[in-house]
This record gives sequence, structure tokens and C-alpha cells, in this order.
Amino acid sequence: MKLPVSISVNGSVHAHEVEPRLLLVHFLRETLGLTGTNVGCDTSQCGACTVLMDGKAVKSCTVLAVQADGSAVTTIEGLAPAGKLHPLQEAFWEKHGLQCGYCTPGMILAASDLLRQTPQPSEAEVRHGLDGNMCRCTGYQNIVAAVQDAATRMRA
Repeated sequence: MKLPVSISVNGSVHAHEVEPRLLLVHFLRETLGLTGTNVGCDTSQCGACTVLMDGKAVKSCTVLAVQADGSAVTTIEGLAPAGKLHPLQEAFWEKHGLQCGYCTPGMILAASDLLRQTPQPSEAEVRHGLDGNMCRCTGYQNIVAAVQDAATRMRA
């Protein structure tokens, strides 16, 4: 049995029929071909699959595609206009907030939600806001610096 869904992803509406058990992360990656959203742990522990759903950070490995029906989803591919980088992406690049890059899309989208709620976060607020996103390569200091730099850029 398949159910119809209509999900706006990065500003484009996508109508498909999906199995009720299909996770949003697999809808994005396999149905839409948007592979910037990574599958890390499948248990919502790592945050690699974080996307924005109706403006709020969610772990797409814990959301069914049918639960996202009627929602607006933003992935890393849709965070900035084509050919441009979002201030968070620029800051992660310039402040060396990434190494292997596997966690980076989820980290950036979680940071985007954090900055929406707290436009000028302290170091402690950044660390708390990114608590559900794991990076196994960095010591987080450069990620925190990147988020704070992006906050400054976005306020300017």
C-alpha cells in the first residue's frame, strides 16, 4: 500500500506515492536524489540527517515521509540560492569547521535553526544548540567559531 504525499523541498513541490514506512531521509536521497542529507546512525543520535522542516531542525531519520506531507523541507542543497553559499557555509569553510564533511550538512542546518532562535549566541549556547549533532573529526571549537562568525555575518 502506498500513500500520496506532497512535500515542498527547497521551494519545489514534490508529489509522490510512498510506502507508509519510508523515512524522510530516504525520500530525500532516493526519491528526489538529494544526497546532501546523510544517513549516519539511523537512530537519531548523530544528526547527520538533520534538515529543516517548516523552519525547524529535525532529524530526518526519525520522520516518516508521510509525516512531512504538506510541510516545507529545506536541505543543504536549498539553503542558499543556486551558485551562492549561505553565510553558515562560508563561515564553516573559512573557519575550518569541517574536515571530512560528513556531519557538515546536518551541523549547518541545525546551526541555521539555532541562529533563527538565537541570532547572537554565546559559545555555550552554540554548544548546547548543536548538542544533538556529532562530529568525529573535529574538536568542535572550529564549528563553534564558524557558527558565531556566521551569526555576525547574518546580522550585518
